[in-house]
Amino acid sequence: MTSTILIVLAVIMGVVGIIGSIVPGLPGPPLSWIGVLLAFLSHKLGGQDMTLTFVLVWLAITIAVTVLDYIVPSRFTKLAGGTKAGSQGALIGMVIGMFFTPIGMIPCSLLGAFVAELFQSDKSWADALKSSLGTFAGFLVGTGMKLTATVAMTFYILF
Repeated sequence: MTSTILIVLAVIMGVVGIIGSIVPGLPGPPLSWIGVLLAFLSHKLGGQDMTLTFVLVWLAITIAVTVLDYIVPSRFTKLAGGTKAGSQGALIGMVIGMFFTPIGMIPCSLLGAFVAELFQSDKSWADALKSSLGTFAGFLVGTGMKLTATVAMTFYILF
């Protein structure tokens, strides 16, 4: 009974972690790792094989992805000549885009970065577009890392 409850909670954490990789404010990889930990505990109770080393490796990956998610987007933004305003515009655009569809987050994020760069940083259209594309690329790379890690962890939880 306890093993079943832990597995159900682990699956829920894995799925919420995937969602959290896209939705701002939810720490996706840490939530999925909690799911891995719960699955580990459930396997220990149920006698199945999942090692502590496996759980610790995923903890290290979770920490690395979480830290890189703060570094990579800002590096991409700086490489493209973007500013903090562009990064904030991308985040605001993504949040607004969530109200339209999940797919709406992508163009709204790009548009938010462009508008912020254009008006807050007083850049030309071409420079604002270059900066917003760099900001957007950083966002995609960061989100891609988080999604890859959370989907993999959820796969291990399920199978």
